[in-house]
Amino acid sequence: MTKVGFIGLGLIGKPMCMNLVKKGFEVTCWNRTASKMEDVVAAGAKSAGSAREAAEGNEFTITMVNDSPDVEEVILGSNGVMEGAEAGSVVIDMSTISPSVTREIACKLAGKGVHMLDGPVSGGITGAESGTLSIMVGGEAEVLEWSRHVLEGMGTRITHCGGNGMGQVTKLANNITGQSTLAAVTEGLIFAAKHGADLESTLSALGGGAAQSWMLENLGARMCDRDFAPGFMVDTAQKDMRLILEAAEEMNVSLPVTALVTQIFRSAQEMGYGQDGTQAYAKVMEALTGARLER
Repeated sequence: MTKVGFIGLGLIGKPMCMNLVKKGFEVTCWNRTASKMEDVVAAGAKSAGSAREAAEGNEFTITMVNDSPDVEEVILGSNGVMEGAEAGSVVIDMSTISPSVTREIACKLAGKGVHMLDGPVSGGITGAESGTLSIMVGGEAEVLEWSRHVLEGMGTRITHCGGNGMGQVTKLANNITGQSTLAAVTEGLIFAAKHGADLESTLSALGGGAAQSWMLENLGARMCDRDFAPGFMVDTAQKDMRLILEAAEEMNVSLPVTALVTQIFRSAQEMGYGQDGTQAYAKVMEALTGARLER
């Protein structure tokens, strides 16, 4: 039985961990808020008292936390993964963080003989619960093959994107594309609503043409139903947009649309919508235009 340590039981991490337990992996979990381990332990996982303990004796250790400093803390910090991981084991960071920080962590782990993959995910809470996440992997191809059966316990599309950090680059490219599409969908619907269009008909028409997209089909419909429950929170999206702009600055890349989308998300946070789903982008546009999306 494959032994896996799992660190980080948030909205996405917890169902990912639960799927590994259900699929027969021997899982040891740890979370900074200990109460979040209770359901996973009840399902059959063991609990650890620290990130180090979660890594000890395991072939694979997965981290799924919020941001670059969090990953550095749980992997490199006192009582962290690097203190417990054995030479030859694999650390898979599935958080969305800075590509350059990822490479630094991989280098430090390599100094101890520990392999690292970066495997950020796309698919939100729904994909995490159903085990159908898209996983974008950076690291050595051979290490990915050793780890593939673990990743297949959480996702269905596993793509090798290159060396360490390239999984993160691909995930950030995914977010640039996705959030920019969300902005376009919102503006199209706001434009139609302001002109008095029937939004049911508008969604149907747009979905049958070149405007069709995952964002239109899923979040466009939810906007028009006034459903702003999070599948992917504004606060998390804004964190990712910050990472994108920081990485773009490092490479001297101009991303004007991304910068504008970031400002709208910032407004959503200031208006109190940070814990809403990213479709709350529509609430900012409604405030700017006086239109209302409702079918």
